[in-house]
Amino acid sequence: MRVYTIHHDPMSAELESEYIVIKEGFSWPAFVFTALWAFWHRMWLVFVLLLATGVALEFVLALLGADYIATLMIGLGYTLLVGYSANDWWRWSLARRGTTQMGIVAAINAETALHRYIDGNFELTSRRPVSPDQVLGLP
Repeated sequence: MRVYTIHHDPMSAELESEYIVIKEGFSWPAFVFTALWAFWHRMWLVFVLLLATGVALEFVLALLGADYIATLMIGLGYTLLVGYSANDWWRWSLARRGTTQMGIVAAINAETALHRYIDGNFELTSRRPVSPDQVLGLP
């Protein structure tokens, strides 16, 4: 099971988009796409810093005349650092935007984590959308 944090966006009108679920730990999309990942999540400050850091790193390595292996290893270290820190940066960025962390949930995936959180808070259960299968009583 994975651990997820649930964040509430008070500016959203729909219940499903009102909550943001973020996984604890390593982020593969951030590892692969670095600055583009931050841009996708509308984390403008993080995007600019990651872009500037990547460009500065490439410039310094070229200035020092680093060989291919050294450049590859330093680049890999940089992307690993981004992958391990990305979800924490996302939480920080959400906090700056006014969202609040509502809880921590252990679940198989993000959707299950959100449903567990909503089911655990009785005032939210009545607001959760019902699927057509649930209306018909299908499993």
